[in-house]
Amino acid sequence: MDRKNPLIIPRPEHNLSRSMLSPNAVQALYRLKKQGFTAYLVGGCVRDLLLGREPKDFDLVTDATPGQVKRLFRNCRLVGRRFRLAHLHFADEIIEVATFRAPEPDESSEVEFLPSTATTANSGVPKTARPPRHLKSDEGVVLRDNVFGTPAQDALRRDFTVNAMYYDIGDFSLIDYCEGLDDLKRGVIRTIGPPAERFTEDPVRMLRAVRFAAMLGFMIEDATWSALVEQSANIARSAPPRLYDEFLKLFLCGEGEKCYQLLRGSGLLQTLFPGFSDWLERESEGFPHTGTSAALDWIDRRIQEGGKVPPQLLLALMFGEYLEEQGKGFRQSGSPLQQSLDMAVAGLLGELAGSVLIPSKVGMQLREILSSQHRFRKTAGKRLLSFIARPSFTEAMDYFRFVCATTGEGIESLRWWERFVMENPLPPEDKLERKHDTMTSGIPAKRSRRRRRPKKGPPQQSP
Repeated sequence: MDRKNPLIIPRPEHNLSRSMLSPNAVQALYRLKKQGFTAYLVGGCVRDLLLGREPKDFDLVTDATPGQVKRLFRNCRLVGRRFRLAHLHFADEIIEVATFRAPEPDESSEVEFLPSTATTANSGVPKTARPPRHLKSDEGVVLRDNVFGTPAQDALRRDFTVNAMYYDIGDFSLIDYCEGLDDLKRGVIRTIGPPAERFTEDPVRMLRAVRFAAMLGFMIEDATWSALVEQSANIARSAPPRLYDEFLKLFLCGEGEKCYQLLRGSGLLQTLFPGFSDWLERESEGFPHTGTSAALDWIDRRIQEGGKVPPQLLLALMFGEYLEEQGKGFRQSGSPLQQSLDMAVAGLLGELAGSVLIPSKVGMQLREILSSQHRFRKTAGKRLLSFIARPSFTEAMDYFRFVCATTGEGIESLRWWERFVMENPLPPEDKLERKHDTMTSGIPAKRSRRRRRPKKGPPQQSP
């Protein structure tokens, strides 16, 4: 694997064509080349194109530093501290450009990075100083990785072999330092280097291994899987906001149910969602909890058919049965229905705050979806238009539709609400509140009175 000389696959021996690439990526590659820099297409887009899949994005890697990329492209924005990246903003996409990285600092190389201030010993005048370009925590987690290197060093710094292949726009060849093409043909997810070391450097790689295996239908190589299971508890060392982003990628990739099973089998689910995981292992009224698998299957079908599932609906479907049972326990203790549900949702969000940090807005929408379910059981009453005008109504109805499909209950109510929504299309947002007040109360809404300017008196004559 640690070959200094890569395997070069010429254009006639692979199926990747320049016509498959994003025109914006091609434009950026040629501009970098024209300015004398080395630049390749890299990562998941190369992997997906070789598999006949449509990439979601196109990433580039180059020997140009982030500062040099910024000076070359007017549409460039520099982002990140842990990994300094350049984002090229086009009308329809963002092209990510990274600089070749090396495992160890090389102070002789010229590096551009965010400056910090330091004070000289003699004059006390602030001077520009660079922060550490490579930094690890006491546990071995990489906190900063901005040591720039060669293409070979960069390939060996990547996570999995199938994600480390380059495509050279100059001669249309593939460049493979890590036997990634072999693993791609065999359908194997394997770390580059010792898996325990790579997962220690960045525990999120364990979630990425699960997602790639589920999404591509690949097997996780034995040594990689063993290290993943052994280090599953270390996923808690990752930043909670980053874990929320990875959570969405896992369960909205179109193979969320497979991800769910791999997470359970590896121990990662127990670390990320301890209370939920413990509940899954218990039976309720003599029956195992199968609702989560059914919900994730429903989500997968919708995504595979080209639909979208917003985060709040994902959370409601995944944790709905668990939260409803938690709320039932609070009601048995004497709490009202709505308060019981609020307490269950608050308990889940509080538990996850230290691991998968769910944004407060998404948490409120989750609560709205679940608290709306009892209203769907009634097809009469006041303020019907106000109910369907709620921001989370569409997601709440999707959740109700899923419950009806899986339990067989409430079908007639669902059909009634579907007809009602069809017969009462919502007006534009700026007119919605006024119309609702009129329709629900029977009292015409007050018209706003236009303030008149005071009349001017006759012009005064000068004496």
